[in-house]
Amino acid sequence: METFHISGALSALIYAGIGIAVFAIVLLLVEVATKYSINRKIAHDGNVALAIVLGSMIIALGMIISAAIH
Repeated sequence: METFHISGALSALIYAGIGIAVFAIVLLLVEVATKYSINRKIAHDGNVALAIVLGSMIIALGMIISAAIH
């Protein structure tokens, strides 16, 4: 069994924070670049296609950040 390393956990938390910040910035940029509210379109109008696009953006950013960590 591996021992718990504080530096590894700290690195993971830092990268997670950076990833969340990057996602928030990208989401804000997409919100500004489009002429409609993404939240309203997905939550209130039920736009499944937009939800799929947003989900794919989340996965893509996760893959990029994961590749940057390794």
